[in-house]
Amino acid sequence: MKQVTFAPRHHQLTNINTWTPDSQWLVFDVRPSGASFTGETIERVNVHTGELDVIYRATQGAHVGVVTVHPQREKYVFIHGPENPDADWHYDFHHRRGVVTEYGETRNLDAMDITAPYKPGALRGGSHVHVFSPNGENVSFTYNDHVMHEYNPAHDLRNVGVAVPCGPVEVTAQHPREYSGSHWCVLVSKTTPAPQPGSDEINRAYEEGWVGNEKLAFIGDTLSVKGEKVPELFIVELPKTAQGWKQAGDAPLAGTDTTLPAPPAGVVQRRLTFTHQRAYPGLVNVPRHWVRSNPQGTEIAMLMRDESGVVQLWLILPEGGEPRQLTHLESDIQSAFNWHPSGNALGFVLENRIAIADAMSGSVRFLTTDHGNPPSADAVVFSPDGNYIAWMEETAGFRQLWITETGL
Repeated sequence: MKQVTFAPRHHQLTNINTWTPDSQWLVFDVRPSGASFTGETIERVNVHTGELDVIYRATQGAHVGVVTVHPQREKYVFIHGPENPDADWHYDFHHRRGVVTEYGETRNLDAMDITAPYKPGALRGGSHVHVFSPNGENVSFTYNDHVMHEYNPAHDLRNVGVAVPCGPVEVTAQHPREYSGSHWCVLVSKTTPAPQPGSDEINRAYEEGWVGNEKLAFIGDTLSVKGEKVPELFIVELPKTAQGWKQAGDAPLAGTDTTLPAPPAGVVQRRLTFTHQRAYPGLVNVPRHWVRSNPQGTEIAMLMRDESGVVQLWLILPEGGEPRQLTHLESDIQSAFNWHPSGNALGFVLENRIAIADAMSGSVRFLTTDHGNPPSADAVVFSPDGNYIAWMEETAGFRQLWITETGL
């Protein structure tokens, strides 16, 4: 185990893609806690020398955080809160945007248009947790909608969207909070405020993960026959051409005054898990985790409870079928997880230690022994070369970054 940050402040890793492609630097923000969005810089640390770089510094009272890295280049995408926040417009789920920084130049990823008629390719609210597709072409995100929030907060449903590089999307600002963006952005999930109990309808889509470059899996909250929330796994197939992203389906891409933006034509939402009848139905929300495909795009991993109520790793094919229970542990997996770049193992926190599970057998090996404090549940992330795994841990009262070798 090696501690790589030492400054008396917090260091926050995102749940995936936190290493530069050369596996030399960890990228982070400086929020004081996961729930407080008050960091002003995006930074990186060299895991071997301890050298620190500031990648971006916010101005005009804005805050930034939740940074991830392009898989092939030193290109960064992160959340940017509003400049000059005031009582009417401050950081919130529906008041934030993605920005991309490369070679010192920073641009808005998503455009904002909250004045009807709404512009296709622009968003009407806040994007969050931006993750490049494996080939670096597109960016997934979760989303909340300002127009729906003003119309009826109960209709401002969390959704999943994608930014594609067939912009820019130019917005003629009719509201002081509108702006243009570099990418064409659409929602790809479909939600409804009142799902039919026992159906495949959902009122929330979240914690998405790329499955190859042309599919996205995510968690969707269904309702049981009794009306209880059951998070299930869903997948969408994405358009394969630039024109496909711009073709509206049965509802406007940009939404209306009373409806959310809608997915492009041909984007079909398909449910993969059917767990309503299990003793412990649904994917778990604690620990919070993001569904993750292996690098080959052939299996999707998620966390569910076994018949005894223990949180285990499960795998399922993108085509569907019965999930396969991978781990058979006596105590809960305690964190979000990620795949090793080889696809042969997954890393997570177990028994307050860093552990990896073999992706075929489910056998578990511990990489660490004695921790001063338990590793954070937020992020356990392999380096691109597979030699290291990084996590956060409270040290002398501050969240610091740590790594250890994987032996893989």
